[in-house]
Amino acid sequence: MSEAKAAILRLMNEYTYRIDSGDLEGFASLFEHAEFHVLGDPNGPISGKDEVLGLLKNVTLYDGIPHTKHVMTNVQIDVDESGDKATAQSYVTVFQGLAPDFPLQAIFIGHYHDVFEKDAAAWRFQSRIISPDLIGDLSRHRADMA
Repeated sequence: MSEAKAAILRLMNEYTYRIDSGDLEGFASLFEHAEFHVLGDPNGPISGKDEVLGLLKNVTLYDGIPHTKHVMTNVQIDVDESGDKATAQSYVTVFQGLAPDFPLQAIFIGHYHDVFEKDAAAWRFQSRIISPDLIGDLSRHRADMA
């Protein structure tokens, strides 16, 4: 795997680790220079750390964590010939479990469509579009869906 692809994969993984650990501030910072959009969201695309952090106000935390695991599969990364732009796509399955009354289950299955750019220091998100393909019980994950 090229250095660029490895760095981009690490960034994609960082997204999942930060949200699952309850690091909402760190998660939002991944979109400081990027657009974030869930297809079908009536509010449309949002951009920048502050807007993403505002979206996260509805994430329900239990002792500081959401009790979720975001699992990415079928990751495909394509780096532009210029070496400073890239696209990626992957599937995501979000699992959540809260014993004893909410057994472990898939609450969301979707498709990430990403665009990345490399600045002087590192790779960063330029955009992430999320296609929600199968939606389960999100009532324990987001207060606005309870």
